[in-house]
Amino acid sequence: MEQKSNTYMLPAFLRKQYPFTPDTFELPCGNTMSYVDVGTGPVVVMLHGNPTWSFYYRNLIKLLQKKYRVIAPDHIGCGLSSKPQQYQYRLNTHIDNIEHLLKHLKVNQTSLVLHDWGGAIGMGYAVRNPQRIQSISLLNTAAYLSDHIPLRIQICRTPLFGDLVIRGCNGFARAALSMAVTKKMSVETAKGFLFPYDSWKNRIATLRFVQDIPLSEKDYSYTALSHIEKGLEFFKNTPILICWGGKDFCFNDHFYEEWQKRFPQAECHYFSDAGHYILEDDFGQVGPLIENFFDKKVV
Repeated sequence: MEQKSNTYMLPAFLRKQYPFTPDTFELPCGNTMSYVDVGTGPVVVMLHGNPTWSFYYRNLIKLLQKKYRVIAPDHIGCGLSSKPQQYQYRLNTHIDNIEHLLKHLKVNQTSLVLHDWGGAIGMGYAVRNPQRIQSISLLNTAAYLSDHIPLRIQICRTPLFGDLVIRGCNGFARAALSMAVTKKMSVETAKGFLFPYDSWKNRIATLRFVQDIPLSEKDYSYTALSHIEKGLEFFKNTPILICWGGKDFCFNDHFYEEWQKRFPQAECHYFSDAGHYILEDDFGQVGPLIENFFDKKVV
């Protein structure tokens, strides 16, 4: 069995921004998932993408925990969760893990906040459990098949080269510190994003997420994402909020417009000067929008 990584004492610079004491849950596979579980009230589950972790939601957690029970897990291989080296880092596996966690936490009804890969994982959970979903908030993400992928990400899928860039140089996570935002991060915030990814071993999921992007039928998770795409029909009458950073180099306007077509009932907000990490660039506006959306649609 892979060695499990448990939540450990966080350094002072990180605790200042991320003032939570994460819990841990041992999955059936034996690996440990770290997650934040704070506040009381209607449940909100926040799912991060690659190369981030629950740290990405820190300010939104602080805002919403006053009225809601907020659950923000770190996917296996990410954040403070286990980082097994021999593991099926696949879309369906990540969805399975969320199902196991929320069953363990006895979550019967939830709203979802989804960013980046969290969109496919979260909508995968939703398609499997449509009766449990109260509302969905989408932040620069996708959960349907698309061939719109930047060349710089496609290159990172190249065998050996991707390993060297992503695992050896931490090139994916480091590049995101500037490419995913339009406003310069503070030094401490940048350190927070990079904190869990400090070695070749600890960057395993950062690479595997890139390799698992389903671009064609030959890709492992193509069938899984196709199934999720078909299941989006379940949510035609579900309250949907879309907040979009217009200067996203990856999830560009094509994805924003596609979501609008699929969910014409959605409440949409477009931030022309924000990047992929929209909660970093424009939290002052986006955070209250999400809070107000939940206050109207959930409480």
